[in-house]
This record gives sequence, structure tokens and C-alpha cells, in this order.
Amino acid sequence: MASTSRLKLSHAIGDLSETRYWVYLLLLPSLTLLLLVIAYPTIYSFVISAREMRLTRPGLSGWVGLKHYSAMVSDRVFWISLKNTAIWVTSAIALEVLLGFVAALALNRNVPGTKFFGVAILLPYFLPNVVAGHMWALMLDPRLGIINDILVHIGLLNSYKAWFADPDTALAAAILVEGWHGFPFFALLFLAGLKGIPEDLYKAAAVDGAGAFRQFRLITVPMLKTVITAAVILRVISLVNSPDLLLVLTGGGPGNATQVLSLYAFQVAYREFNFGYAGALSVVMFALLMVFAVLYIRLSRISEE
Repeated sequence: MASTSRLKLSHAIGDLSETRYWVYLLLLPSLTLLLLVIAYPTIYSFVISAREMRLTRPGLSGWVGLKHYSAMVSDRVFWISLKNTAIWVTSAIALEVLLGFVAALALNRNVPGTKFFGVAILLPYFLPNVVAGHMWALMLDPRLGIINDILVHIGLLNSYKAWFADPDTALAAAILVEGWHGFPFFALLFLAGLKGIPEDLYKAAAVDGAGAFRQFRLITVPMLKTVITAAVILRVISLVNSPDLLLVLTGGGPGNATQVLSLYAFQVAYREFNFGYAGALSVVMFALLMVFAVLYIRLSRISEE
């Protein structure tokens, strides 16, 4: 009897080890892809940030340690870019979340034409950033822009305005364009989350005397907290790492009024060919994003508790 039990146990251990072996074998292609696409470029950016790597002066190559990071402390453009990045990301996210919530709540109502408007709302997000940027640059053009023409005709402007050439309005105009382009991302995720909230919760709240605003605050927002957290983190990562819209609209100007970290790193790398300093800027962005993600997730959990 004892020998039979030992035999069964050995077979069970053998089956378990064989199962683990196949799990690791099946995961190997995905792990290899992650190492090649994510881990290697990330590690290499850290390596580049500690080297002097200028294509215009190849003789200066070599290890410099923390030289590039210390240079950032006295780099005026870096601090302007850091401030503009915070304004750009915070304002754009707030605008996109607000518009996304409004669109999702409107589309969640079963009224005629909802499917058509749902597709129409998603159209801006389908446009590439470069196409959307050029389209809005034309519409806001100080000579031919249709938006300037409308604002002048209704009396809000006395004359046509160069929105992207004025340091006081360039960043705000770019944020509005980004809000228009990015809010469908939140609308789609919020709408999916709203579909998963049981209708009985709203009926019970209505019976208890809760109005629409209290239902939104006590039911909708708490039930969508996980979706909101994930969507905000993904969108922040996208905004911090994607300078293409600002590159098309302003190029970081006028002056440095719309300069952000990702655009500054791009210009340092591909205009000045200083890949060492650009690598250090990318490492700083990586660190800031990691800190933001950890703090945001922890704060979301604390508020949920």
C-alpha cells in the first residue's frame, strides 16, 4: 500500500514538473520578444546616458558617468521643458477625461442615433497625430483659418490671430487640439465600463432618493475607478512620450513656450546629434513616469479604501 502511494506521488510530481516545463517553453517566445523590444532598448538608453555620443564629433566618445545629468541642473531649456510637460500632460488629461465622461454618458443612453454618434466621436482618435496636427494648423492659420474667420464674424476677435505664434496662446491651443484628438480614448473605455455597471444599483439609489449627480458620484465614479486609473496611466505615458503633435503644430516654439521633454530629447538627438544627452533626458522621463505610476496607483487604492 505504501509503495503504491509513493508511486502515485512520484507520478504526480513528474506530471507537475512536465507541466511547468511546457509552460516555460511556451512562454519563451513572448519572453524573448519582451527582452528584445522592451528590456534591451531600455537598458541601452541607460548605457547611452552615461556615454559621450555625438555623431558630429565621434572623437569624443567614451564614458562620462553622470556628466549629462549634472548638466541638466544648469540647462534652462530642460527646466522649461519639465514645467511645460507638467502643464501639457495635466491639462490635456483633465480635458480628455471630462470630454470622455460626457461622451460616454451620452452614448450610454439608448436613444436613436447613438451608434452613429458613437462612430463619429471615435473618428478623431483614428486620425494619426501628424494628420490631426496639420489639419488643425490649417484651421487655426492666421490668414486662411476657418476658426479665425468664424470668431471674427461672431465678434469674439477683432482680427485674425496667430494662435501658435503667440507664446501666451500657443500651449493652450495645442492642449485644445490634443484634447479633441485624445478624448475618444477615454470615451471608449468609460463607455465599456458603464455597460458593466448593473442597472439595479441606479434603480435602488433612485428609490432611496438619490438624484443624478449623487448617483454619478456614489455609483458611477467608484465603479469606474479601476478603468479610470488604467486609462489615465496609459494616456499619461502616451502624452509624455509622444512629441509628434507639438512637433507639427509649433516645433517647441515660439521660443520655448511649447517645449516639452520628449520634444526636447528628440531635437537634441536628431538636430544636434547629441545622443548621450538625449539618452539622459529619456532616462529622466522614464524615472518620472515610474514615480507617477506608482504614486497614482497607491493614491487610487487609498481613496478606494
